[in-house]
Amino acid sequence: MSEPRIKRRKSNLQHCESHRCVVGSQSRQNFPSVVEESLCGVSNLLLEVSYRLQALANNFEQSDRALHRVAAFFHQESAMERDRAGVMLQYLSQRGGTFCSKNIQRPGIGHRCTVLSALEIILNQWKEEMAIMVELSQLALNYGDPHTASIIKSRFLQPLISKVKLVGDLLTEARRAGCTNDSTGGFGEFLFDQLQDKLQPCN
Repeated sequence: MSEPRIKRRKSNLQHCESHRCVVGSQSRQNFPSVVEESLCGVSNLLLEVSYRLQALANNFEQSDRALHRVAAFFHQESAMERDRAGVMLQYLSQRGGTFCSKNIQRPGIGHRCTVLSALEIILNQWKEEMAIMVELSQLALNYGDPHTASIIKSRFLQPLISKVKLVGDLLTEARRAGCTNDSTGGFGEFLFDQLQDKLQPCN
């Protein structure tokens, strides 16, 4: 039975343009090729996000910044994002799909990225990621793959909700501590790093 023809509307959903599906595998039963391509593309997106968070962590480890708790927060969130990509790749493999790796470009993170701007970057990134996961789940449903839709909601979309709330709270606390978007940083960033007990990664 062929896959249903559904008009694709413009979206932010990541697709693997050079993806090649492997046919004939029993594990590919009810696994639409368009869903496979999207899972491959989104996996690459998660790896890009991990790389961006790593760059932010490195930014706060410089000798003239030394915001160790802020850096540790971004390091651990980077590792979690990499783990999420691994989970998606494992699921892709279990369903009989293939992964097409691509070169990840160096993230455009400024040498003097402030705490406020870094938190805004990660907040916007996770909001975009949430929208993509919603689209991916809906795409799977549209193509008759409720299992993938359920996996995306439970293992990828739900955890992002608490992450977005956490970063929203951190932004509020950073402003209260006196953090600004001034590239010189300042005492507010030091206070935020030392006193903010929410600088723990969100599982």
